[in-house]
Amino acid sequence: MPVLVIGSYNTDLVIRCPQLPAPGETILGGTFAQHHGGKGANQAVAAARLAAAGQVHFVAKVGDDEFGRQALTQFRAEGLNTAGVRVAPGQPSGVALINVATGTGENSISVAAGANEHLRPADVDAALADAVPGTVVVLQLEIPLPTVIHAARQAAVRGLRVVLNLAPAQPLPAGLGADLYALTPNETEAQTLTGVRVTDAATATLAADRLHAAGIGRVVITLGAQGAYWSDGTGAAMVAAPAVQAVDTTAAGDCFTGALAVAFAEGHALPEAVAFACRAAALAVTRPGAQASLPTRAELLC
Repeated sequence: MPVLVIGSYNTDLVIRCPQLPAPGETILGGTFAQHHGGKGANQAVAAARLAAAGQVHFVAKVGDDEFGRQALTQFRAEGLNTAGVRVAPGQPSGVALINVATGTGENSISVAAGANEHLRPADVDAALADAVPGTVVVLQLEIPLPTVIHAARQAAVRGLRVVLNLAPAQPLPAGLGADLYALTPNETEAQTLTGVRVTDAATATLAADRLHAAGIGRVVITLGAQGAYWSDGTGAAMVAAPAVQAVDTTAAGDCFTGALAVAFAEGHALPEAVAFACRAAALAVTRPGAQASLPTRAELLC
């Protein structure tokens, strides 16, 4: 089955520095790089590198600028179907400013949404109407929430499977859970929704139970180097992540979500899909950059 990603594109401007700066602090000795990024684009590229050729479609808005033109070239080079990518006239592309600590791989990110703010409900309708039943639709929260809600509702009524990555974290409207096939928050995002401080499998269970009570059938909570916890209301388990030396965690969550969507599209059950996504994300954090770090299917099979 195809994967349809609806979401954001940002140009990532990255400084790798000895440690993350505290408020008011300037850190010298960094190195600079520019990368393609944005949660939607990262997830689309992650899926495209892991799926069969031609199976991943992307819906997004890019700016009327050089960053936007570079993005379209990159999407096509990755094999994405870009029929749903539009240029927002007079708007800049989204930009993310990212600091990465060289010692730990931890990061801090600030984002100027730009053209992403102009992705409207009407922009997603054609792609949803053309999608075959069973298609996996991936959404995140770097685009306007009304667009996310509309896309999830329209996808659900068409028999499409909606995976929502709860990033950046924000409260969700009542009733949205019924339209979701799966929700994929990390520890912080799960706490935003549930009030539970998630640190391990036990606390992830408490958070997942609260999300199930809110009408969400499948929950996958990522816990960084520990791996991921899944629950579908009848079964649950912690899936350990492969042990690796983290270099840059910038796109780890996006890689996980893109890989999870591919596994669902290929018919894998939730436990196997989570294990596949953990392997992909673990490989991604061993390399710098957002989209530059995302693995291919061949690399996962090595």
